[in-house]
Amino acid sequence: MKTPSPTRLHSPVAAGENLPVFRKIALRILPLLVLCYLSAFMDRVNVGFAAVSMRADIGLTATAFGIGSGVFFLSYFLLEIPSNLALAKFGARRWIARIMISWGILSGLTAFVWNGPSFISLRLLLGAAEAGFYPGVLLYLTQWFPEKRRAQILGYFILANPLATIIGAPLSGWLLSIGDFGTLKGWQLMFLVEAVPAVLLGIVTFFYLPDRVTDAGWLSDDEKKQVVAQLQKEEAQTIHRARIDLGHVFTHPSILGLSFIFLTISMTNATVNFWLPQIIKSSGFSTYVTGWISAIPYVAAVGSLLFWGRHSDKTGERRYHILIPMVAAAVCIAVSGFFDAPVVRILGLTVASAGLFAALPIYWSLPGRFLVGNAAAGGIAFINSVGNLGGFIGPSAMGYLKDATGSFGGGLLLDSVALIFGAAVVIAVTFTRTSSELRGDGCVR
Repeated sequence: MKTPSPTRLHSPVAAGENLPVFRKIALRILPLLVLCYLSAFMDRVNVGFAAVSMRADIGLTATAFGIGSGVFFLSYFLLEIPSNLALAKFGARRWIARIMISWGILSGLTAFVWNGPSFISLRLLLGAAEAGFYPGVLLYLTQWFPEKRRAQILGYFILANPLATIIGAPLSGWLLSIGDFGTLKGWQLMFLVEAVPAVLLGIVTFFYLPDRVTDAGWLSDDEKKQVVAQLQKEEAQTIHRARIDLGHVFTHPSILGLSFIFLTISMTNATVNFWLPQIIKSSGFSTYVTGWISAIPYVAAVGSLLFWGRHSDKTGERRYHILIPMVAAAVCIAVSGFFDAPVVRILGLTVASAGLFAALPIYWSLPGRFLVGNAAAGGIAFINSVGNLGGFIGPSAMGYLKDATGSFGGGLLLDSVALIFGAAVVIAVTFTRTSSELRGDGCVR
């Protein structure tokens, strides 16, 4: 069989993939999905800001806080695949609305935890409630956009992650700094206020988000035919290139490799997300100033997301667009671990965050190249669930090492080493014949 020419991946995007209808779809569904993910991420990581005063109020050790922050990802891991398969069965509109309303309620209830066990238990429930949202949206977007547009589209969606901190950090810092509000502590008020958007957006999602292209009343019949034809053509090429059914998804070398890569990224991201406010506060800054400084790494992440995903789509290159920012992040995380000076540490974490977020949308464009149907639903959920175990390992290890050594350096260095291993697997996966389906000739460009 004749293999595709390598130049094909580096040629301009085909005319069919540049149809104006895809821009119309993006403008219609992406703003809502970005708002949903922004709300989700604020509810996931605001515990890092609450910890500045909550730990003393309810008697949480650093180890207990690290476990409570990370245990979210254990229930998330266990329910990720069933949740994504349920989304494929019941439709994105109903399932995403269900997820958002339930996690909004549970996030608000975090205001009323009273000790370590109650905190850990509620975080476990919150992970169960949110399971399936992120991979569900990733799966949903593959049903609307062709592969060569996905890195940029996924970049816009993932943009909500740093935006959540850019908006949430100053807001959380302000809510914490105003002190008691009636009988509520500042951190309790923060949990309650920041839970409201998730519930409201869940209701909006139920009435606004179409399940599939054919349900979109704002597309003409001709536009629907254009989109369906483009996606069906791509699906046929994917099936021809690689047949991975749902039963083999969980043992396929490419899936396992991609899962490990995401685990190292998730591990580092979660450590920074949950511990950044305390790292900054330990340098002597006020709670209010800590909120503003915590936003700096995520401002850089927004710029990297917007530029890097677009550049990858334009060139058609994936491997080095993942590898380069991961290595840069590993180096800068190590620098932050070795040096305690606030400026050096914040600068290192800023560059590291920019690198991690730059790699994410390109990374997530890979599974759609060789997974379709139920295999896509199960495979994307499996990658995300295994990868998100890093969200348990990173914060928990940081808490343990902080209690053991009195320093944040050990946890940061552990994340740096993990990213180096992840970068090595990027090379292994993209150069091995076991991932030939990613391109059709044995390597990923």
